[in-house]
Amino acid sequence: MKKLLLLLFISLTLVGGKWGYIDKTGKVVIEPQFDDVGDFSEGLAPVKIGGKWGYIDKTGKVVIEPQFDYTEDFSESLARVKIGVWPNERYGYIDKTGKWVIKPQFEEAYDFSEGLAMVKTGGKYGFIDKTGKIIIESQFDGASSFSEGLTSVEISGKTGYIDKTGKWVIKPQFKWAWGFHEGSARVNRVMMRGQFGYIDKTGKVVVKPQFDWAEDFSEGLATVQVKKSGKWGFVDKTGKWVIKPQFKWAWGFSEGLAKVEIDGWPNEKYGYIDKTGKMVIEPQFDIAEDFSEGLATVKKYGKWEFINKTGKAVIGPQFDQFYVVCGFSEGLAAVGLRD
Repeated sequence: MKKLLLLLFISLTLVGGKWGYIDKTGKVVIEPQFDDVGDFSEGLAPVKIGGKWGYIDKTGKVVIEPQFDYTEDFSESLARVKIGVWPNERYGYIDKTGKWVIKPQFEEAYDFSEGLAMVKTGGKYGFIDKTGKIIIESQFDGASSFSEGLTSVEISGKTGYIDKTGKWVIKPQFKWAWGFHEGSARVNRVMMRGQFGYIDKTGKVVVKPQFDWAEDFSEGLATVQVKKSGKWGFVDKTGKWVIKPQFKWAWGFSEGLAKVEIDGWPNEKYGYIDKTGKMVIEPQFDIAEDFSEGLATVKKYGKWEFINKTGKAVIGPQFDQFYVVCGFSEGLAAVGLRD
């Protein structure tokens, strides 16, 4: 499911427990009753009941009966769902009434993005529109969803970029290449550490390859790792250091703040910095997630809470009955009840 990394990690260990949802006051608005859940997206959330997946609305009412072996969040009014189990599973797409819009037929399928969805048939990747019509024939060894009008695709071990007609815009030349974000894409030509950089939509190198690892731009900055020290910092779109490498780990900016870790295991604690690099919420949390809808989910001294951007707990710590608390999406957050 398209959940926070936190939810993906914990859901594996929530044996026998049930999931529900709280609102921004901390009130349980949908009682824990589901075997697994996803985030709300476009008004609906996927839930698992008795081994099958369906969808509920924000009142907790089941609006699409559990009948699928796997589901994803709605994206551009359609959700991808799976029927069957490996090696015979097939993916298709439903609308918000649960009606099949594109029959299950694909070996793999991904969310619609910018009107197209990546699918796999015959061992190769291509793209379809919302009627299921093939727009770009399945011919690639690897691909990603469209972002800012382009998508990275792999053929014969090299990756380049195509437009929505399937025309090559940037010829295959990279070993690794990711989607465009804020006009730039991170790439690596030779699959070596110290060789990550950024290109623009013409394929021109705008930040020369120099980083051990690099992440996508978010809110004007990208978090990158330097080879010599292994530390993480932040650069702007010219490659200029805005926040010098100093963190054990760092994540992208979300709503003006970025999560950082100062010390590694077993003493790791998480805090948050602003875009000047100032520590606005001191490292103190055992688990922390990105800010979403003005709040961040954190765990401290074994208790879950939601903090605002000053670090003040605005909900909790009051979740002793819950094993895990996840971030807000469309005003509700998933919570896992202790078994």
